[in-house]
Amino acid sequence: MPTGSILVADDDSAIRTVLNQALSRAGYEVRLTSNAATLWRWVSQGDGDLVITDVVMPDENAFDLLPRIKKVRPELPVIVMSAQNTFMTAIRASERGAYEYLPKPFDLKELISIVGRALAEPKSRMADSTADEGNENIPLVGRSPAMQEIYRVLARLMQTDLTVMIAGESGTGKELVARALHDYGKRRAGPFVAINMAAIPRDLIESELFGHEKGAFTGAQSRSAGRFEQAEGGTLFLDEIGDMPMDAQTRLLRVLQQGEYTTVGGRTPIKTDVRIVAATNKDLRQLINQGLFREDLFFRLNVVPIRLPPLRERTEDVPDLIRHFFNQAEKEGLPAKQIEQAAVERLKRYRWPGNVRELENLVRRLAALYPQEMITAGLIDQELATPAVSPGDAETPAEDNLSNSVERFLNKYFGTYGDTLPPPGLYHRILKEVEYPLIGAALAATRGNQIKAAELLGVNRNTLRKKIRDLDIQVIRSSR
Repeated sequence: MPTGSILVADDDSAIRTVLNQALSRAGYEVRLTSNAATLWRWVSQGDGDLVITDVVMPDENAFDLLPRIKKVRPELPVIVMSAQNTFMTAIRASERGAYEYLPKPFDLKELISIVGRALAEPKSRMADSTADEGNENIPLVGRSPAMQEIYRVLARLMQTDLTVMIAGESGTGKELVARALHDYGKRRAGPFVAINMAAIPRDLIESELFGHEKGAFTGAQSRSAGRFEQAEGGTLFLDEIGDMPMDAQTRLLRVLQQGEYTTVGGRTPIKTDVRIVAATNKDLRQLINQGLFREDLFFRLNVVPIRLPPLRERTEDVPDLIRHFFNQAEKEGLPAKQIEQAAVERLKRYRWPGNVRELENLVRRLAALYPQEMITAGLIDQELATPAVSPGDAETPAEDNLSNSVERFLNKYFGTYGDTLPPPGLYHRILKEVEYPLIGAALAATRGNQIKAAELLGVNRNTLRKKIRDLDIQVIRSSR
């Protein structure tokens, strides 16, 4: 039987009774109190081997008590319980030095397991942590069991540099999670740099990530810093990692293995100190089976996997999200709104193909377009009855052509740089980016016949052969 003395503090007598019975049956000595003052007296006297405490108590908040406990007894594990169940609750519990955070209601078997694990660990593991009041501008919203588990995982990761892989459908908030890991983690003083693999031309990705030297390629008129250099000492967020070309995957793997890289056209290895957070809305294991993603890179990135559930799997979070987005809209100058319960229930039954992003757009639309203060179920039915435009469709005009597609791509590409400009040599890089699929399509249409492909393209055969070599296009001949 396990042994140890457990100090329990909770102003709810029912919780104290349940914990007393469960811990006593597990073989522990249990002492119960309903206030923080008694708990502090016991701890300061050296009593107890572990503390289980609620956050909110009549005389003091546990988050105010925790730093004092860790100061006088840094080795004492403290398990924090809370019915508030927000992202910031989990983060503050971690920042104040709690061993574990448990949202109420909790599973007693899980609690007993955590108690046993905490008591079995070496006391030297219970290190001090720096207290930080945190920011009330909560980056993640939701109290569902799925989100609670994500909060707990994030809280454990804040004081580590472990590589994280975030998987989830478009619109679930993958970049918000990456930013939370940075903003509340040990690298918060460093830069947060994001790069979207799907928004960068394939021939530019290596230069974007690792930088290039003057003269490394046509148009490279000066040295340019890559995202690794920009993120030094901070966090590098690799969004849509499944769209990374194979050559860039190989170079990224080398960085993860060796902790250094070379710029495009450079020869001197550069040491790097960044935390990598990757994200994808694709099934990387399927891409591995198709030969489109390196398995060894997947395992290097997938150290801590986090799956963000689609909104349809956590509809109980819809009311909190609605309030959050209405509050945001009001702070931005839009009229204050209220929403009737029937309207909320209607929104909870919706499938949300665009996930949280779709809900946010709907709430902003409701705040901006409707004069009435109360949003009714009728208005919601009216909005949801309108044919929804998917994020992809929203960018596609009725009459599409190559010029429009290129223009949209360039607008998105320049947008990733904000107020700065892309590296020099853009003209030649974009032409090369267009040449690759064009020549590939011509070769595919002519079954690899270079003579016919040259005629189709209207170029000289020698010119086509040179392009095939320069672009490293694989030509496969096949009979009709």
